[in-house]
Amino acid sequence: MAALTIIVGGERLEGKILRKMHERIIKNFMDIIILAELRKGPMSGYDVISFIHNKFNLLVSSGTVYSLLYSLERNGLIEGSWDERKRVYRLTEKGAKTIETILNANDKIKNFITNLLKVQAS
Repeated sequence: MAALTIIVGGERLEGKILRKMHERIIKNFMDIIILAELRKGPMSGYDVISFIHNKFNLLVSSGTVYSLLYSLERNGLIEGSWDERKRVYRLTEKGAKTIETILNANDKIKNFITNLLKVQAS
């Protein structure tokens, strides 16, 4: 049996829905994405914006990124310092422990999402 393809305005609806879900997931997990990337080394806000764009093909506003960076800093997960004319963020010990805990819970997170999205039988 062929899959149902719905075309809206010349675009497959499935592709549009998946793109919106992709964008939503990236934005909702951006703090975790940033913490994971900071394990590799310090980054500026501009570096974070570029990374998100290059890795996920998603443009995020500077306001979104800097607000998130300030929040992570307030929570003690990252620390910022001035490097010439830009502020650079590094992972703190608390941030490193937090991201390791999250990444080590990978299977639990996958199972949770799978169970959350399962269609319940009537």
